[in-house]
Amino acid sequence: MSHSANFAAIDLGAESGRVILGTVSDSKLELSDLHRFPNGPVRTLDELHWDVLRLWSEMKQGVGMASQQGSGLRGIGIIDTWGVDFGLFARGNALLGNPFHYRDARTNGILDKAFGIVSRKEIFDYTGIQFMQFNSIFQLLAMKLANSPLLDAAETFLMMPDLFNFWFTGRKCCEFTNATTTQAYDPRAGGWAKGLIERLGIPLRVFPEIVPAGTVLGPVCKVVREEIGIDQVPVIAPATHDTGSAVAAVPAVGQTPWVFLSSGTWSLMGMEVSAPIINEKSLGYNFTNEGGVSGTFRFLKNIMGLWLVQESRRTWQKAGQEYSYAQLTEMAAAARPCLAVINPDDASFLPPGDMPARIVEFCRKTGQAAPSSPGEVVRVCLESLALTYRQTLERIEACTGKRAEVIHVVGGGTQNKQLCQWTADATGRTVVAGPIEATAAGNVVVQAVATGVLPDLPAARRLIRQSFDLATYQPRDTARWDEAYGDFLKIRA
Repeated sequence: MSHSANFAAIDLGAESGRVILGTVSDSKLELSDLHRFPNGPVRTLDELHWDVLRLWSEMKQGVGMASQQGSGLRGIGIIDTWGVDFGLFARGNALLGNPFHYRDARTNGILDKAFGIVSRKEIFDYTGIQFMQFNSIFQLLAMKLANSPLLDAAETFLMMPDLFNFWFTGRKCCEFTNATTTQAYDPRAGGWAKGLIERLGIPLRVFPEIVPAGTVLGPVCKVVREEIGIDQVPVIAPATHDTGSAVAAVPAVGQTPWVFLSSGTWSLMGMEVSAPIINEKSLGYNFTNEGGVSGTFRFLKNIMGLWLVQESRRTWQKAGQEYSYAQLTEMAAAARPCLAVINPDDASFLPPGDMPARIVEFCRKTGQAAPSSPGEVVRVCLESLALTYRQTLERIEACTGKRAEVIHVVGGGTQNKQLCQWTADATGRTVVAGPIEATAAGNVVVQAVATGVLPDLPAARRLIRQSFDLATYQPRDTARWDEAYGDFLKIRA
């Protein structure tokens, strides 16, 4: 490749969305933000929804800006975001209502209802996906049990990235990496889990074609081109699940086994494997087999992540206490170590609200000293995450039979140097942190491979490794963490 190529990548995070320009050349991948906009759920009475039409407007504006850069665009990657959420379309391409946000309360208690129809073991055997109440299949079941008229009228189910891809191109399909997060996909059969879907009483007719990451969906449709003033640029499905894009950007080289840790609002820790691991052990550990790029699967565990700190910070802001994330991390480093441990995945920590009060309550209920300052609260969160990563690493290795020598941390959590060091300390493994912009980088390189600008995924990962600053953390003071881990296991039990 002798010339650079530009790609637009749309990235939706838990707090904001961005349209990013990615420039791929022989020696470097460069990313630049062109348009940033808020992305938060909207509450209507007692429901929580996506602000879907405003996001659509922001995306079009950003893509129009990207098309004005340099020599134009070789592709548009729409979009990478979290999984599970979706929209339903009726006859005539009408969107049925505002798509629900996964933190909406409509799926509270749904797992017990689902297991009363199909057992937990059978659902896992169908799908290989870990159990979370907001998985798409359970959102659909909640609609079914509530006799939702929207489900009756629906003709097509589209995950949120696929919804926006449809509006850009007119093509209805589901991209593989995100489709697997529905818990309605059968990874061994390679298609929708028809038996499970039918047994739960969900209409099979709504599920569309599934396409792999890197599929060229078609050009931007005429009406959108005319509205935003762009040429006939191809729209390419990246790994539309944000962790799928982030793992595509892991700067790993060689054949040494490694584990990825996509660190942000959620922490997703796992290993890239060639086939799903669906057995009693992975079921017992509640691991998941999500689709990856280039025919791989992401065998991983979903962990609550920095949501604990983010929501604590919002609580303090409402009380008039303004702290930056850097200040909170400094305060945590200075706070008393090993004061208490929490289970980051406790259900009480999932909804928005007063997170510090919930953490204090958890500590009291489990007979521990409770944190009394912001620094202590954040230290409890970060230490508990590091210990959760250790337990998760041990279980990954038990299921795969491979020892990982390196943990590759990617995403926004790489900026938390204290958490990266404590992860190395708690696990006793080398931690390599970076790139920060993993989801955007993964989005761009999958587009570059799809258009022939890069030859394959290993070449893309080499390019990423030489394009971004990486930080390496070696384990220290592991004896203290071994003692803390014993306490952690008692609490988790």
